[in-house]
Amino acid sequence: MKVISVYQRYFGAEACFSGVKRRAAQVMLTATSQEGNVTYEASVNFFPHEDDEDFSVSYDAYFSKVLYSAKGRRSKKREEKLLSGLENTVDELCEKAGAKVFWDRPLTPERRG
Repeated sequence: MKVISVYQRYFGAEACFSGVKRRAAQVMLTATSQEGNVTYEASVNFFPHEDDEDFSVSYDAYFSKVLYSAKGRRSKKREEKLLSGLENTVDELCEKAGAKVFWDRPLTPERRG
């Protein structure tokens, strides 16, 4: 199985999980390729972000949604379409979790793979 980070970026956020305030979120779009199948998944992971250097990973505040899964390979056209709806998808995940990502407060430049 090969997992590719299509998009990754950290943003300011607001949430509380396991009694811990979370002030930032990692937003990702990943592609997983295995045995001729490709799956795209959107995810958001909230973490405390106590200072400018704190980008620790939290395992208790991770939410994801499979956006596409079928036979085939990665497609730049498909990835662009999925990226254009990523904010809405993550907002849906946040709504269910009682959290919020501040899209206008990026903490890092975006990374694409």
